[in-house]
Amino acid sequence: MADLAWIDAALLAARAQAISALLRYFRDLDIAEEAYQEACLRALKTWPQNGPPRDPTAWLIFVGRNVALDQVRRQKKQEPLPQDDQISDLGDAESDVAERLDGAHYRDDILRLLFICCHPDLPATQQVALALRIVSGLSVKQIARAFLVGESAMEQRITRAKARIAAAEVPFEAPGPVERGERLAAVAAMLYLVFNEGYSASGAEADRRRPFSEEAIRLARLLLRLFPTEPEIMGLAALMLLQHARSAARLDNSGAIVLLDDQDRALWDRHLIAEGLALIDKAMRHQRPGPYQIQAAIAAVHARAARPEETDWARIDLLYATLEHIQPSPVVTLNRAVAVAKLRGPEAALALVEPLEASLSGYFHFFGLKGGLLLQLGRGREARIAFDRAIALANSASEAAHIRLHIDRLMQDSGVSSAS
Repeated sequence: MADLAWIDAALLAARAQAISALLRYFRDLDIAEEAYQEACLRALKTWPQNGPPRDPTAWLIFVGRNVALDQVRRQKKQEPLPQDDQISDLGDAESDVAERLDGAHYRDDILRLLFICCHPDLPATQQVALALRIVSGLSVKQIARAFLVGESAMEQRITRAKARIAAAEVPFEAPGPVERGERLAAVAAMLYLVFNEGYSASGAEADRRRPFSEEAIRLARLLLRLFPTEPEIMGLAALMLLQHARSAARLDNSGAIVLLDDQDRALWDRHLIAEGLALIDKAMRHQRPGPYQIQAAIAAVHARAARPEETDWARIDLLYATLEHIQPSPVVTLNRAVAVAKLRGPEAALALVEPLEASLSGYFHFFGLKGGLLLQLGRGREARIAFDRAIALANSASEAAHIRLHIDRLMQDSGVSSAS
């Protein structure tokens, strides 16, 4: 079982680089994906018997390349290929492409693949969804959850993106500096969604998904080297760092979620916090606020509070109000309601929350917060309905357990009977 778990982790870690390399060989997204999947199947068959290869990524690229060569030859559609002795080197054989990338730091295959997926011929939502599927290997269900849409709708979105790329014959070439700038917003959005897939995981999934957050941070730092004066990329990196700094305190020993006010702040990573605070302070000095900067500023307020009661909720409320103006969203308003509850009480917060139900009817956190506010107001029967809905929408057993604990604690604090 341990061997199988290691193989699963190795395949996940190698996916983006292997697919990117296969794309550079064959210039066809479907061929690259299918070749990688076949290489993974062969790894699952041979690695448990023969032991792990010295370089799992290189092994997957080599096997995937051979699979794709066979497929292309069978279909008789291949373009002229280099001699075998030229393509047997699994390094970056396309030095001419690398030299066009106007910077020694932009030689990361994964980041290159991100920019390729975020091609302007695709609508923004398709860009991000495709990159999440191709680069990070997230399931359609996971991507749909991140976008708050149905699974079938997301499947259609990804299928349309692939079809559009094939029909338009989008070149799988590394973009130049102008094109990179045009695709920057989509790449940033993709990175943050990947980060959240790791950061929001709980229970048994937490350790398995942690590499998503770490990889997103690594790529954000690389992105910042490409765009060192772009305040939104500073904000994106700062936001990831400040949130990731709390990882060790977010879950208890059983993998259950620990609320922010209950976290042991001594477990927060002060080095990541210092890096994140420095970045957001630098970004704000540009006086060009954007959504990532504002979210990072909110995270910074929490990071600077030594104790929960020292949190500057008035500033958090103001920052969320600014975010609502720049990027209106029911989720932003829902988050602002938490600050409003701290400042002006549950009734004022509920007035913000209730109009959001139609747009957030499938959102776990909406019903969790609504139930908490109703219970604080002594409306126990309505609170129970909201909590039951939250449990039904929970994405994991840990989320459901979190709501149940939340119910118990709020009932104890308010003195309200669950039957009231």
